[in-house]
Amino acid sequence: MTESVRQVSENDQLRADIYQLLAALLRRHPSPELLQFLANLEIDANEDNEMTKAWLSVQLAAKQFSSEQLEDEYFALFLGVGCGEILPYGSWFMTGSLMDKPLALLRQDLMQLGFEREENVKEPEDHVAALCEVMGTLILEAPGYRQLAFYQRHIGSWIKRFCDNLGKAPSAAFYATVAQLAKAFFEMEAAEFEQLSLNIPVNCPGSTELQPAASDIEKQAELMN
Repeated sequence: MTESVRQVSENDQLRADIYQLLAALLRRHPSPELLQFLANLEIDANEDNEMTKAWLSVQLAAKQFSSEQLEDEYFALFLGVGCGEILPYGSWFMTGSLMDKPLALLRQDLMQLGFEREENVKEPEDHVAALCEVMGTLILEAPGYRQLAFYQRHIGSWIKRFCDNLGKAPSAAFYATVAQLAKAFFEMEAAEFEQLSLNIPVNCPGSTELQPAASDIEKQAELMN
């Protein structure tokens, strides 16, 4: 990102932290340190909502599994011998193909936003972990309309299906709780961005940037039907 760091609310900082946590969990299997962090989370169990239930599930799972066990689970889910049980790529969920047009559009938008691909990263940019990392950065550094545009164009149309598929995957045990957390979080994000879209003036400078082309919207609608 090339834009200066803006003043961040407590809620936005929490959102960014959750995006980065999901990115870490979906990029590779959790380290012993990350599992210890999750096991020691302070959670208000009196709050009866889906996020609290998900946090409690993740916390319990973190106490039950070792990093070595989760290395095997992660491999079966996302890597496999030739292919894992889940393909964690936006292009796959949007078009049914890898390395398709959505990835090309994503690369254009990342370049426009000032993100550069690290040389040691081999995964395509539409890996769900990479997208979470980008969103975590945008929340801290970019204005709302850029967050909204990126989310709508590259995440919002398919992330619920990804969470559902991950939660039902045969090898998912610990990662079933990660799917539960991700689904609850992205449901909150959808509501957050719906409200944000109502608050952004139509003539906001730059608000038309990164908006999906009409042809892209029509294509995604056809795929969803």
